[in-house]
Amino acid sequence: MSTTQIAVRLPDTLLTQLDHLVTAGVFESRAAAVRAGVESVTAECLRHEIDRAIVDGYRRVPPTSDELRAARAYLRSSILEEPW
Repeated sequence: MSTTQIAVRLPDTLLTQLDHLVTAGVFESRAAAVRAGVESVTAECLRHEIDRAIVDGYRRVPPTSDELRAARAYLRSSILEEPW
C-alpha cells in the first residue's frame, strides 16, 4: 500500500495526550495513533452514511403491517431468550 506523508498541527495539550498514549504502548508511534484516529473517523462517517441510506429506504418503502408484526414477534422472542 502506498502512503503519503502529511503535516498536522495539534494543540500542545492534545500532543501531550497523544505522547502519553505512545509512551503507554497503546500506539507504536504518533503516526500510528493519528492513522488510527483517521481510520476511526472515516469508519464512523461510513456507518452514518449507511444508516441514513437505510432510513431513507424505509421512508421510501415503509414496512407492511405483516412485516411489522413479524418484527415485533421476533423482538419479543429474542428478549425472552435473554438470560437476564
